[in-house]
Amino acid sequence: MNKMPIDFLIVDDDHTLAEMLARVLHRRGFTSRIASDSAQALWLISNSLFSKAIVDLKLGKDSGLVLIKELISRQPDLAIVMLTGYSSISTAVEAVKSGAVNYLCKPADIDDILTAFGSHNTTPLTAESYTPISIDRLEWEHIQKVLQEQGGNISATARVLGMHRRTLQRKLQKRPVKQ
Repeated sequence: MNKMPIDFLIVDDDHTLAEMLARVLHRRGFTSRIASDSAQALWLISNSLFSKAIVDLKLGKDSGLVLIKELISRQPDLAIVMLTGYSSISTAVEAVKSGAVNYLCKPADIDDILTAFGSHNTTPLTAESYTPISIDRLEWEHIQKVLQEQGGNISATARVLGMHRRTLQRKLQKRPVKQ
């Protein structure tokens, strides 16, 4: 059976983000398929030939780090960029050791993602070249994570974070910090 060639495999459990990436890639002339978990990604890769993959670090109960190894074992020429909202030096190094060509923190726009793929032949990511996320950005992401865990309840989130509810509301009214 001949595998159908496709430009991008997008693996992210955030369906809205995955759909948005697919639409933007389509507008740029690329083909893509979306998987929301590891099982779906492995099924897609067994039926199609992909040149690139965008893989989220956290896929519900699955790990993108484990998935990278599986994808590379099935298609060794696959270029993978790991995309995550929970960045750290240790996961960046682990992603590269597993076979990713680059590691990006969310939010990353399509130009950042395409650049990450384009640079994999010249400058592989190393621990020394990794720029850690800023403290302000890390705080913003942690607040968003806890807020999501609390089902959007501001009071419960404030209690978990140990801050006053009004302080939390002021922080949430601000725009997300870039890097």
